[in-house]
Amino acid sequence: MPEWPFSFPYPASKVGYWGPVTSTLNWCEEDYYATIYSAEIVNTVTNLLFMWLGVKGIRSCLRHEHDQIFLVAFCGYLVVGTGSFLFHSTLKYPMQLVDELSMIYTTCLMCYASFSYSRSVRTRVILAISLTSLAVFITLYYHYLQDPVFHQNAYALLTTVVVLRSMWTMEKTLRPSLRHTTEEDRLARQKQGLPVPSKEYQHYENVRDMKTLKTMWFMVGYGLAMFLGGFAIWNLDNFFCSTARRWRRTVGLPWGIILEGHGWWHIMTGLGAYLYIIWGIWLRHCLNGRQEEYHLRWPHFWNVPEVVRTTPEQARANGAPKKSN
Repeated sequence: MPEWPFSFPYPASKVGYWGPVTSTLNWCEEDYYATIYSAEIVNTVTNLLFMWLGVKGIRSCLRHEHDQIFLVAFCGYLVVGTGSFLFHSTLKYPMQLVDELSMIYTTCLMCYASFSYSRSVRTRVILAISLTSLAVFITLYYHYLQDPVFHQNAYALLTTVVVLRSMWTMEKTLRPSLRHTTEEDRLARQKQGLPVPSKEYQHYENVRDMKTLKTMWFMVGYGLAMFLGGFAIWNLDNFFCSTARRWRRTVGLPWGIILEGHGWWHIMTGLGAYLYIIWGIWLRHCLNGRQEEYHLRWPHFWNVPEVVRTTPEQARANGAPKKSN
């Protein structure tokens, strides 16, 4: 019997409703111990966060009229959560493909959003064809290999490329010293007879963008911490599975749920991926020069952020000076 207070023993595993396991992966959570309808109950239920955030993101894109590519990205994000829910419920190979390949497709969408901005139609078409071809290649080769390591490496590489590109774009767009908006740059433009914003407005814009940049870097760091922390916990769960299972049975339910490492991976990567898409939305509005029209609503780091329209009252409260003399 478990010695922890208010706990009860793990039930014995049952014969599952979905039949034999056909997936190439089976995680450390014991199968069908809670219900015959879910092979891995914790790994299944933790995907509800993914699904809720996906719906929240879709509604936000529609309500605040963000660029269509982010609406599609949130639809992909929702498919990832739904696919993972079905995969861990059934441990069937087709559901595994829905879970894992939708991660690749959603990352390709974000890659297109990062690299296609302000490009010619020809470049955007070439990029779309290239990314579609890459996604098809990964799909076919992964189905041929059936090696999860290939999928994980492909996903990690794509994600790294997209994040680094977005970091570079963020710095180039918002840091005054990189976008030539210092006082020296303003005077140089004035000597050339080019349009020059007022000194007051330029100062206001620089302060505003540096504040935005600081918040964005916090968001990037927070999101990466979620991703890497979740990845570390997941790997610990894989390497020390027998120990984790023994500890779970020692503490009993519900305390053993805390030791389900793959469930923590779902929660932490779900938050990290959501933060990345929100960052992308906010950065796109900055690229479009619409910083005064949108702002990030994120009262505390433990809340879920959202990019929302700035009301006329909020815009007046910001007190932007006249743009030109």
